[in-house]
Amino acid sequence: MTLCSRDVPAAERFSWFCELVARDMAPHDIVTEHVQDFSASATLLSLGEGIGVSSVAFPAMQSIRSRRLIRRSDPELWVLALVVKGAMQREQGRNQVNPRPGDLVLYDSSQPYWASIATDDVAQSIVLHLPRRTVPVPEQALRRMVATALPSRTGIGALLSQLLGGLVEQGPKLEAGQTGRVASAVVDLTTAFLAGLSGADGPQTTAARRVAQLHQIKSFIRSRLGEPGLTPTAVAAAHHISLRALQYLFREDGRTVGAFIREQRLERCRAGLADPRLAGHSVAAIAVRAGFCDAAAFSRAFKARYGMPPGEYRRHCGGPPSQGRAGHTG
Repeated sequence: MTLCSRDVPAAERFSWFCELVARDMAPHDIVTEHVQDFSASATLLSLGEGIGVSSVAFPAMQSIRSRRLIRRSDPELWVLALVVKGAMQREQGRNQVNPRPGDLVLYDSSQPYWASIATDDVAQSIVLHLPRRTVPVPEQALRRMVATALPSRTGIGALLSQLLGGLVEQGPKLEAGQTGRVASAVVDLTTAFLAGLSGADGPQTTAARRVAQLHQIKSFIRSRLGEPGLTPTAVAAAHHISLRALQYLFREDGRTVGAFIREQRLERCRAGLADPRLAGHSVAAIAVRAGFCDAAAFSRAFKARYGMPPGEYRRHCGGPPSQGRAGHTG
């Protein structure tokens, strides 16, 4: 759901934004010089069980969550914010941070904090809300991390930042049955990220780190589907783990490494065949770009997965008839 101040009478836009923040996260005292010309927008995605992602754009302001407001209402959230645009300053507990665009910052809805946002234009943040019960990391360890710049450009932090950005873009397109699985992935990856920074360990955090490693490996595979040499052995070597360890990770996911590679290649071909922008590419060319070098083997695998040969699938989607070599694969 996307909301915009332009849809609200000008005199009510600032109060509309304050109510939106209170409803979507928690009540705040907000001070701004832009009350008369206030402009803001928000994209809100609920993943269920109190888990949510918001992309919020707003002008320069100060935001305060005081003990008085906490006593009035506290949703008991861990909030992870990805700064997209604008200069910010945030204080909570004994910590103070000046995050830059691309930084991740954690804060706690149950403790007072203060934030200042300076911008000549519009600031933007992507904010993840997680109920405290969903994050199996000791609270004392997490409170030491609030209002600090968390690593977001490499490792799990980079994966988490990409996931948050992807959720804002693709989240509204999720089907109803998919949000629960996405919520689980978000919680697991966030837990692995925070547990790794805190040094906390235990069955839950160890399992979350395995999930994060599997997520990283899957991202690696998806980015290299067009390489014919993408094999389980090559994937294991690229991640400095044994083939047996790689197979164990995927066994917990319910499939083999080879099956996952094949599924992703087929899905890329299916998407390519349905994409009108690739109408000038032959079926065979689309298959090769996804890593299939044997046209006959590709055609058999595609038909087994989707119930019809690739050329027929393309025609079913309204694409051009197969031509030349592509006719052998459809």
